[in-house]
Amino acid sequence: MTSVLVTGSADGIGRETAATLVSLGHRVVLHARDAARAGQALAAVPGADGVLVGDLSSLAQTRELAAAAEPFDVVIHNAGLGGGLPERTVTDDGLELLFQVNVLAPYLLTALMPRPRRLVYLTSGLESQGVADLDDLQHERGPWHGMQAYSDSKLLDVALAFAVARRWPDVLSNAVDPGWIKTKLGGPDATDELPTGADTQVWLATSDEPAATVTGRYFKWREDLRANPAAYDVEVQDRLLDACAEITGVKLT
Repeated sequence: MTSVLVTGSADGIGRETAATLVSLGHRVVLHARDAARAGQALAAVPGADGVLVGDLSSLAQTRELAAAAEPFDVVIHNAGLGGGLPERTVTDDGLELLFQVNVLAPYLLTALMPRPRRLVYLTSGLESQGVADLDDLQHERGPWHGMQAYSDSKLLDVALAFAVARRWPDVLSNAVDPGWIKTKLGGPDATDELPTGADTQVWLATSDEPAATVTGRYFKWREDLRANPAAYDVEVQDRLLDACAEITGVKLT
């Protein structure tokens, strides 16, 4: 039995991932941003072993979440926001919302939580359209384009997964594009069903097959693909880690 934390598991792909893992006999802890959603998550995945609460748009709550987390075999960084924001939004921490939730939060949790055996970072096929502008990570320059900001954040998630794989050779760290899944985030026109969106994460979290026990890879539907070339750039990876460390005051060691 594997112990797994799935962030953002109150609904959508995260909840499907958690429910599938529970059905396979694994020990799963859920995550939700507030108490109300935590109750909904537990009701939807009754076999879960508990739920951690923390809003990833708050640095303080993200730190508290990390402090409350026990050691897990696997952490699946599923939580994220989509690109539908009509204007640039700043959190109470003074940070651009998409960057904080989609990139900075998984960085901070990775740096602060006990090191697992496996890490899975959810990205999107739109990472291929992302730009790794390390001098403007929070889109402070120029007009706001929500989908571009989202694509950029998803590229940075892949770079984060690859950076962790390089820094922590004892941990299997990979990125997953789940596909265009019929969820609240994916929208009504999405082409793929929830089980498809959860399958690769479950496989990477639990399988001992040679194809699943690799690190520093980008997967879609269990297929090992090539990501945006910027994600493989060691300078991009290191500058991203340095920027996240400077913002949070926490270095990934």
